[in-house]
Amino acid sequence: MIELAGIIILGIIAQWLAWRLKIPAILPLILTGLFVGAFSTLLTPDGSKWIEPIWNGQRGLFPGERLYNIVSLSIALILFEGGMTLKKDEIKNVGTVIYRLITWGALITFVTAGVATHYILHLSWSISFLFSALIIVTGPTVIAPILRNLAVKKDISTVLKWEGILIDPIGALAAVLVYEFISTIGGGSHGIEFTQDALLNFGKIIVIGTSIGFTAAYAFSIALKNKWIPHYLINVVSLATVLAVFVIADLFAHESGLISVVIMGMVLGNMKIKALKDVLYFKEAISILLISILFILLSANINISDLLIVYNWESLLLFGIIIFLVRPLGVFFSTRNSNLNVNEKLFISWVGPRGIVAAGIASLFGLKLSAQGVEGAEYITPLVFMVVLGTVLLNATTARLVAKITGVLLKKSEGILIVGASPPARLIAEYLQKNKRHVVLIDSNPKHIENAKQKGLDAVECDIYSDDLLENIELNDMGYLLALTGSNLINEYALSKLKDHFGEHGAFRLISADEMHNVLPKPKEGLVSQTDDYINISEVVRDYPTIHEIKIKSKEHFKQLLENTKNNTKTIPLFIKDSKGEIHLIAHRIDEKLWDKGSLFVYIGDKIDQKIQK
Repeated sequence: MIELAGIIILGIIAQWLAWRLKIPAILPLILTGLFVGAFSTLLTPDGSKWIEPIWNGQRGLFPGERLYNIVSLSIALILFEGGMTLKKDEIKNVGTVIYRLITWGALITFVTAGVATHYILHLSWSISFLFSALIIVTGPTVIAPILRNLAVKKDISTVLKWEGILIDPIGALAAVLVYEFISTIGGGSHGIEFTQDALLNFGKIIVIGTSIGFTAAYAFSIALKNKWIPHYLINVVSLATVLAVFVIADLFAHESGLISVVIMGMVLGNMKIKALKDVLYFKEAISILLISILFILLSANINISDLLIVYNWESLLLFGIIIFLVRPLGVFFSTRNSNLNVNEKLFISWVGPRGIVAAGIASLFGLKLSAQGVEGAEYITPLVFMVVLGTVLLNATTARLVAKITGVLLKKSEGILIVGASPPARLIAEYLQKNKRHVVLIDSNPKHIENAKQKGLDAVECDIYSDDLLENIELNDMGYLLALTGSNLINEYALSKLKDHFGEHGAFRLISADEMHNVLPKPKEGLVSQTDDYINISEVVRDYPTIHEIKIKSKEHFKQLLENTKNNTKTIPLFIKDSKGEIHLIAHRIDEKLWDKGSLFVYIGDKIDQKIQK
């Protein structure tokens, strides 16, 4: 009982430490596991571990393969949650790149890493390719924290996020096929016969996993839409459903479970069902707890003797080849003829940390093959953990530096986050997007979000009071914050909560009715003319849903235009568009330096009397 409680407590402490240090949680989790596992044997009188994950006849937490059964089910839940975060709208520019990375990129990694392992460590071909299959996967739970702290271009973050989630079941499947090959050959079967069977099984796994995943997703969505599940049971029913899908798929085709849960998560994640938001929040909490427990257990299961196996220059050379040759080769081949430039490809090549899937399956197969007496099997677990720990440590500490060197960091956070997706917000967002500004609208009203997406706008259904918005890696380039909702309380809360994250260049809101009528003083963050609240701007947009541009001829002309819109209840000033096409917000204090010869005065509503332009 003490050990189980200790694992959970240490796991949450490691997660908190990772949050404070802004590093991937996997790093403190693995180090914690090694400390209470292998390194603790140096501190105990009898050389035993403080935490022994597998029962060895005298002590331990899980007998036989129970630990790996728990690992498999936990990975299924983690990948399902990851699948729910994949939105099809994100990949319109990089869909081909992602497809190539999880196919051709995976194949290149499998072949080149296997050959390198064989010739450097002199392991058998089968063990070498088992290792290379295990390191195909990249870790979504590791990539997300790295990207969250980097303001890189959207296409880059999208490629890395999608690759990390989609490639996990593919890598797991490749590892299973190689493992089965080793076990079959060890039993005396012919390799050619196995290869034919493996190809048939591969197709069977893909078809069954995909079919069950799609079917389960639509069945669960029908249950939610028809309210067959009471609200208080939705989360636990979704948990049970994912586990059932994983197990059922695995019964029909061994190792098809991971594919089925990823497909199920992707399909559900792209459905417009309000109740799924609660499911996603619940699954995120479960994933954090499972990751905390699993990494400590798996790393605690490693022995000192395992660590000594990879304590040599050959292992270091292999690690270097994986980082500097294998990963870049797969990325550059997969991104050929794409819109990504060389520097963007270099950054994607550098960020390829491995995670829970590689560690979990390596621990299982390493132990099984060692028990079968397969030569070289003892290398599998320590080699994979070396790659996991090494890539995480390397990427976490150098990603920002590499991003700066390659120039993929956004030089200026010029994106605009608009709180509210009502008609006024959508009209303003359309204008900004047409002028090549990255705009994202957030709103808790699904109808507003749907209308925004129909206009081709980036929109996220989100509760402003939720912390999830701060974790969204797609918002890394937000430098302006505009609160345009009809609630002054929400607008004020949005600024107080989000301005430090998304208001680098300014955070503004609509004024309230009391501020408009001078009952309260005008706020310094007030938008536009400070004489129009939400009701005013909504009425103007309803009657005159058009944004106009007028060329500014002089300083006096600019002041006249501004005064005219302030005095006209049917017009509202918005921006100054300078001669370079840059958009400048008209806020509480007008900087006359914002305009130059050729600048445009941008306003919304009825056309201004042409006389003032003469």
